[in-house]
Amino acid sequence: MFFLFAIGVKMDSGMMARPGRKAMALGVSVMFLTLALTVPLSLLLRKFVPMDASLASSLPYIAAAQCLTPFPNVAILLTELKILNTDLGRLAISSAMFCDVLGISLTAVGFAVLQSSSEHPLTPLWAVLSSVALLVAIVYIFRPALNLILRRIPQGKSVGEVYINAILISVLVAGFASEVIGQHYVLGPLVLGLVVPEGPPLGAALEAKLEYPITKVLYPTFLTSSGLKTNIFKIHLQSLWIVGFVVLVSSLVKIGAVMLPAHYSNIPLRDALVLGLMLNGRGICEIVLFNLWRDAQVLTDQEFALNVIFVLAATATVTPLIKVLYNPSKQHIQVKRRTIQHAKRDSELRILVCIHNQDSVPSIVNLLEASNATEESPIAVIAVILVELVGRSTPMLIAHHHQRTLEPSTTRSGHIINALRQYELYNESCVTIQSFSSISHFETIHDHDDICRVALDQNATIVIVPFHKVWAIDGSIGSVNRAIQGMDLKVLEVAPCSVGVLIDRGILTGSLSILNNLSVYHVAVIYIGGVDDVESLAYGARMARHQNVTLTLIRFLLFRCDNGRERKLDNDLIDEVRLANTGNPRFVYQEEVVRDGVGLAASLRGLEDGFDLMTVGRHHQESPLLVGLGAWSECPELGVIGDMLASPDLGSTASILVVQQHRVGGKLVSRSMKPVVNDQDPRVPGQGAASTLPSNNNTTLPIPMNRHDRQ
Repeated sequence: MFFLFAIGVKMDSGMMARPGRKAMALGVSVMFLTLALTVPLSLLLRKFVPMDASLASSLPYIAAAQCLTPFPNVAILLTELKILNTDLGRLAISSAMFCDVLGISLTAVGFAVLQSSSEHPLTPLWAVLSSVALLVAIVYIFRPALNLILRRIPQGKSVGEVYINAILISVLVAGFASEVIGQHYVLGPLVLGLVVPEGPPLGAALEAKLEYPITKVLYPTFLTSSGLKTNIFKIHLQSLWIVGFVVLVSSLVKIGAVMLPAHYSNIPLRDALVLGLMLNGRGICEIVLFNLWRDAQVLTDQEFALNVIFVLAATATVTPLIKVLYNPSKQHIQVKRRTIQHAKRDSELRILVCIHNQDSVPSIVNLLEASNATEESPIAVIAVILVELVGRSTPMLIAHHHQRTLEPSTTRSGHIINALRQYELYNESCVTIQSFSSISHFETIHDHDDICRVALDQNATIVIVPFHKVWAIDGSIGSVNRAIQGMDLKVLEVAPCSVGVLIDRGILTGSLSILNNLSVYHVAVIYIGGVDDVESLAYGARMARHQNVTLTLIRFLLFRCDNGRERKLDNDLIDEVRLANTGNPRFVYQEEVVRDGVGLAASLRGLEDGFDLMTVGRHHQESPLLVGLGAWSECPELGVIGDMLASPDLGSTASILVVQQHRVGGKLVSRSMKPVVNDQDPRVPGQGAASTLPSNNNTTLPIPMNRHDRQ
């Protein structure tokens, strides 16, 4: 009971009540087409193929069970494969939820009819009506009571133990009521879980309360018990191939049932095949169902063992096939170069910033302000707020409505959005803001899918992601989040544009705002060589045009080494930047000549501690300066020099931006600072390919399945 209640709590009831058209079409097709072909097949086999009497009576039930597509199975499968946040994963979840609505309804009606043993013709009707009455009571009595509890919980406070215990007692009452009306005891707790508001505070509190006893005690105990009940020595070979044939045909029919509506929905054939495999995921829900049927003597020991074996076989087959056929990172491939270096000088700079910690907002706003938004070269900020998914199973990408005014807010996301809007209002006509919230499981590293997807659709020039270490006020490492590190590495691998990893040390200096001319922002660009350093320099060159930014370009040269063509290219590039800043008193250029990696490390340690931000490339061209330094690197997402600058041993208080230039097909091209005009899409001035996500003036946002607009 509590396991199914917990499943109901994590399910998105709103998605079940308002599924998309594709999800509805897929759900109806999968449920009824599979039912219409598989059950008659079982009846034909029972009539024409000799089999055990027990198998003959249970075969239609086994065939009907193949039509179910339990949402928890699909969610667990996609979470394990780390594709829950992909477009295909979201569609599979929505379709599975709609299938669950149909399956639960049909199962409840069928169970009520079968359990009514009286010969009176109205008995099945009364059984169905009593089930409806139970559902109405849960929805219109229990749900309002939960809303009353939520209204009594102060903002930011946790749910009291009294309320939690009362809800858990209600689970037992709902199970008892289900038995009284002739249903199975699992119906009431499942529906009860569905009406619990998902997410914090109530859904998260219930998940925290039930997580340990269910996953560590009840769940393993149940699986162990099911394994002990599985007696493979009672299986007859004739029964094995009959049930195997039904399971195989039903799986193929389910894939075909997906492909039919997918064809009319313009879903590619390969994706439709993968979607069909996703909806064929088997797991704990089938094991629960077969245990219920075994207890009700619908299945004997032989049929129970057969079904358990085929659940394991289906899982062992589907999982590797999906891994082979589906690579979600390919959807982020950008065939055009999206870099700061190759953008037009006066084109719009589109920056996607990922915000995980509210305390990092001042440093991010300073970075955005230093990026020098002007009417001739405006900045579009796409903010993706990373929120941990608790109390529910379905990840979400929320698009927030654009507001031109600040609104009172008590939520973390609200504070972040208001801070960005304040920056937008200060730079009116030069800056636009579009905000998203990516709600996902941090431990499964799903956020990179949303980040790369939004970056692709919004034609971002650069993505700024947070570093996984947070500094304390005394200069030590305050906290470490390995899930964020995994996300950063994945974004660096598949992002459709340039990427910057921001190491925020603003807490050490107070993050003085450069808005309203309150302070001067000191930026240092570390240049050794390589395309990533070129991108870092291009970003710094843009900052140098800001009236409150002083830029120091520090170039490290190897003693007595003329690197031929590479040195000449670097010289030409540096000369371009120096020429563009002729007469700019806020621009400083200096060269540091070092003999080896030891000298380079010493020079970095000797840099004056007066910078607010240092930028450097992630990778560098091969040089004797870097020999031996890589062995000491702890954070691969920062590269060798970035890792040294981020080390607490350096004693610096400056924030660090480690930049990686966008690769196109794994290749890098011209290092000139001059823009490549062919990289710009003529359909959108100053941008890349036409976006499927809106600008701030749009009112619609085609994010499939899980998009919720928030005011």
